[in-house]
Amino acid sequence: QVQLVESGGGLVQAGGSLRLSCAASGLPFRLYKMGWFRQAPGKEREFVTAVSRTGTNSYYADSVKGRFTISRDNAKNTVYLQMISLRPEDTAVYYCAADRSVALQSYEYDYWGQGTQVTVSS
Repeated sequence: QVQLVESGGGLVQAGGSLRLSCAASGLPFRLYKMGWFRQAPGKEREFVTAVSRTGTNSYYADSVKGRFTISRDNAKNTVYLQMISLRPEDTAVYYCAADRSVALQSYEYDYWGQGTQVTVSS
């Protein structure tokens, strides 16, 4: 069974940093692009970032560009989201996702994790 498990969420002060991890199993990790989405209370899911299969290309939502960095380690079947300069509006449940398609500007993903809470206090 395919499983994506996020970790690293928590409470951080505005201006602080967090690094999220997503461990994937049950799929050929290197053949999947990986993405991060987030959902704030009362709002719909929002695309955050995605990284290509090899990790050589990435794409970011304007709201996080310059502050968040996505990376992957195919040897460890893990994708990361490094977040710096966090703002209260970054508060959300962050979800890891995997998809077989190539396009980074896409909301179609095959598999999803259960999410990890990120709370940024002011």
